[in-house]
Amino acid sequence: MKKKIAILGSTGSIGTQALEVINKLQSQFEIIALSAGDNISLLKEQILKYNPKYVCIKKEEDKSQLKNLKTEILSGNEGLKTIVSIDEIELVLVAVSGKIGLIPTIEAIKHKKNIALANKETLVMAGEIVMQLAKEYGVKILPVDSEHSAVFQCLENRKTAKNLIITASGGPFLKASKEEMKNANINKTLNHPRWKMGKKITVDSATLMNKGLEVIEAHHLFDFEYKNIKVVIHPQSYIHSAVEYIDGSIIAQIGIPSMHIPIQYALTYPDRCEGIKSESFDFVNAGKFEFYTPDYEKFPALKLAIEAGKQGGTVPVCLNAANEEAVFAFLNNKIKFTDIYEITKSMLENYISIETPSIEQILEEDEKIRIKTRLIIKENFYG
Repeated sequence: MKKKIAILGSTGSIGTQALEVINKLQSQFEIIALSAGDNISLLKEQILKYNPKYVCIKKEEDKSQLKNLKTEILSGNEGLKTIVSIDEIELVLVAVSGKIGLIPTIEAIKHKKNIALANKETLVMAGEIVMQLAKEYGVKILPVDSEHSAVFQCLENRKTAKNLIITASGGPFLKASKEEMKNANINKTLNHPRWKMGKKITVDSATLMNKGLEVIEAHHLFDFEYKNIKVVIHPQSYIHSAVEYIDGSIIAQIGIPSMHIPIQYALTYPDRCEGIKSESFDFVNAGKFEFYTPDYEKFPALKLAIEAGKQGGTVPVCLNAANEEAVFAFLNNKIKFTDIYEITKSMLENYISIETPSIEQILEEDEKIRIKTRLIIKENFYG
């Protein structure tokens, strides 16, 4: 029997790589639904190749570009909710970027669909709610991020695990000076030495905000206290993460830096099979493995994110929304690279958190923070 899946965000970095994995494992999967944002031309190619029964696009007005195709075309948030509620779908890959992933993930859980999660915002914004719902409905949350997939694979016995060790490549500015970072342009920032990712996550990787968001995710995914989640810089990106046990043993997941591997594991779980990246890891030619303590002074966004996670409530919502708006401003040449942290920090300094928010309050806070952040950016940087 083929596993029937939906891919939310099929034209993005994770979505396209997931389809590459499926191309290799065609006998194991049937694509029931796809969704995409603005890349309608690529989505049309995917529809013609994979013949999904349902497709969801961001804008209603783009439906005309997909006419005469043998698939049902939906749109907007309601379309995403409809897709994840389809009875025959067994697994939903949430590969959309930003807060848009939260509501369809919750809806999918309520319809008892297992989730392959590649959307950070879902757990950063509403980790407690999402994980509680997953437990209540008996749904598996299968992490797609390479670091969380590594922990998931290494965490054999939760009761005897002591620490989670989350590795970070250090991004393009690991050895750059503060002055170089202050004057960094978009091209340098997006030139990640190890990973091919979307623009927003690549910028977050450069500030190390991404690693802070991953710590928050790990806290919710694996129910570990923040003091037991360690971040280690590992420039080679061969060790994707590790688990330390109380007897001193450490189990690490090692492999080439390719998102195809964690994507495939989330799709085929609990099975493993040969896939698009099935060659053996070459320990001899890999060379030395280096490890460093993060420089929190040079990369203050990492500490900012971890502290926001510890505070809880809607503080992580504020962190995520302010950072995302600042990153968009940087990518649009409105602010400098180092302004991303300063803007996010300033939004957190006077923020009043809601301790136990509902989903509605989370979304309301997110929108208010984004509006205020955009206004501050406009008034102080290009108004």
